[in-house]
Amino acid sequence: MEDHEDNVSIPEFNNLLQTDPNLKNYENDFRRRYDMLRKQVLLLEEAEGGVDQFTRSYRSFGVQRLPDNSLFFKEWAPAAEALFLTGEFNGWDKFSCPYSKKEFGKWELTIPPKPDNSPAVDHHTKLKVVVHTKDGDRIYRISPWAKYVTREEKSVIYDWVHWDPPQPYVHIHPRPKKPKSLRIYEAHVGIGSPEPKIASYKNFTHNVLPRIKDLGYNCIQLMAIMEHAYYASFGYQITSFFAASSRYGTPDELKEMVDVAHSMGIVVLLDVVHSHASKNTEDGLNAFDGSDSCFFHSPPRGEHTLWDSRLFNYASWEVLRFLLSNLRWWMEEYCFDGFRFDGITSMLYHHHGIGTGFSGDYNEYFGLQVDEESLVYLMLSNHILHSLYPDCITIAEDVSGMPALCRRVEEGGLGFDYRLAMAIPDKWIQILKELKDEEWDIGNIVFTLTNRRYGEKCIAYAESHDQALVGDKTLAFWLMDKEMYTNMSTLVPMSHIIDRGMQLHKMIRLLTHGLGGEGYLNFMGNEFGHPEWLDFPREGNNQSYHYARRQFNLLDMDHLRYCQLYAFDRDMNRTEDKYGWLAAQPAYVSAKHEGDKVIVFDRANVLFIFNFHPNKSFQDYRVGVEAPGKYKIKLDSDEVQYGGHGRLDHNTDFFTEPQPFNGRSNSMLVYIPCRTAIVLANEEIDYCY
Repeated sequence: MEDHEDNVSIPEFNNLLQTDPNLKNYENDFRRRYDMLRKQVLLLEEAEGGVDQFTRSYRSFGVQRLPDNSLFFKEWAPAAEALFLTGEFNGWDKFSCPYSKKEFGKWELTIPPKPDNSPAVDHHTKLKVVVHTKDGDRIYRISPWAKYVTREEKSVIYDWVHWDPPQPYVHIHPRPKKPKSLRIYEAHVGIGSPEPKIASYKNFTHNVLPRIKDLGYNCIQLMAIMEHAYYASFGYQITSFFAASSRYGTPDELKEMVDVAHSMGIVVLLDVVHSHASKNTEDGLNAFDGSDSCFFHSPPRGEHTLWDSRLFNYASWEVLRFLLSNLRWWMEEYCFDGFRFDGITSMLYHHHGIGTGFSGDYNEYFGLQVDEESLVYLMLSNHILHSLYPDCITIAEDVSGMPALCRRVEEGGLGFDYRLAMAIPDKWIQILKELKDEEWDIGNIVFTLTNRRYGEKCIAYAESHDQALVGDKTLAFWLMDKEMYTNMSTLVPMSHIIDRGMQLHKMIRLLTHGLGGEGYLNFMGNEFGHPEWLDFPREGNNQSYHYARRQFNLLDMDHLRYCQLYAFDRDMNRTEDKYGWLAAQPAYVSAKHEGDKVIVFDRANVLFIFNFHPNKSFQDYRVGVEAPGKYKIKLDSDEVQYGGHGRLDHNTDFFTEPQPFNGRSNSMLVYIPCRTAIVLANEEIDYCY
């Protein structure tokens, strides 16, 4: 088979099987999955003008303005008896604009322009699809392809609003190149202000983007952008897949936000939810044509019992059209640079991960429990995205540890670039919750941070939005709790709790950054130890916005210690930017000393030294290092500007001795104060990575 951009290349399974010989027993599974993908790609190529046209179906479905200003409407509603269009343009007449029935459950309607040759439906006016069901009911629906939906202040239901601005926003700045080292700032537009309200795209553009740039993050992962009727779902119960949430502003304001990020050299990923959809009917996809299926499997397969949501039928041609076009839409229309796919575990298995623990036994990842229809959908998504956009970044949120998730589809993998290292934050929470400092198991910490599949990239993080949610605690809160409200001032001596919390907050982040993966992620506000959890307005808190915000104003108060944690996070990222350890091979851990509570490793010719001991400092402590030469301190968690005690002399040069130690060819003697992490770089090496 010829290899061009739409085709799937010849398989290279041997690469995968040589990397992990334990997968040899499952070679037939990989071959079957790959054959399913290849057949699907061939079918797409043979039909409807090829993959490129098929995945741009947002140009023909929904509503389109034709060159003569006629409006063309198209929907897929296979179970409907009849379809009509109604709206402000025709005085909400339910019968004057009938759709014509076409093949394969399609419906089409063309409305000529007004006498003045302007479109029959004005920009920013309301529309509805009227569906007549086979049972004789008349139901009102929003087009699944709607580009903009809004909700009036006292209304519960969202409205479909025709979006056709006279002068749409045009992107000015090109997409930045794919970063070698991915440093991700996970962000939610609505909470991006200290004020107790829903913040806007404009606020994010003007007030949050400059902070992200200053902090040294080169990637933003945007949550809760795809429209969701229930704000407190955190964006995970999607109602309109093609609509950017109007609660933060207009589509053009989101486009400007992405464009400005690009001007700063920052790539922007969308948190995409193709794992399930909201059960809402009047303003969601559910029962669009009056049936219990349409975009979804019929119950029970089409319902997620824990999430109370609907599950897509990935074997359906029209569902593939809808979801693949959705990915193209966000890439083309808004110029996103890739996606973090949410809820992958639920997609990969028929049991959705419910009531199932994953032990690492390979049998758990193959066989009848695997939903190969949705697995192939993920392979197809990655294949198409990476073929059309070589710099596209895709990240998988999977708790199961599916092998080959981050191997190329040509190797039999699912094609993701990265997976989230979800065990790492769980480990930190467990340690802070259950163990005293002197009980920390250094070997176990190192194991958790380094336990990843060879050849599959991970995004490491100490905490994400999951740990910030109400009912849980951020790391800062686990460490310092209520003292954060009273003792964070630099005008008074540090209490024991604040001292411990400040030092460990920095050390945990740096250790995760240096050792845990090939990318790093932080959730907005956590970099400076945001003092409160995150809780969206809901009935249980009297619809309060008090916790649905990020108090960036705390950073502007120089007498508070939050700016010290911010400064450390900034300099940690800037140090990585210079030396590139995330883009390097995994670290070599030369020491994990239980008694001393010391961890030493080198990565990218940079030496990391951590002393987690609560009260023991070590003079002339021998550490192993591979590259010989003169080393200097490049980052020191104990610096006063970071809320440390300033115990290290940065003018000191460290010279290696040709004395092998702990598996490294050279070694040197260093002073490491208690609860301190230092990063040393070799002054005699050119670090242009």
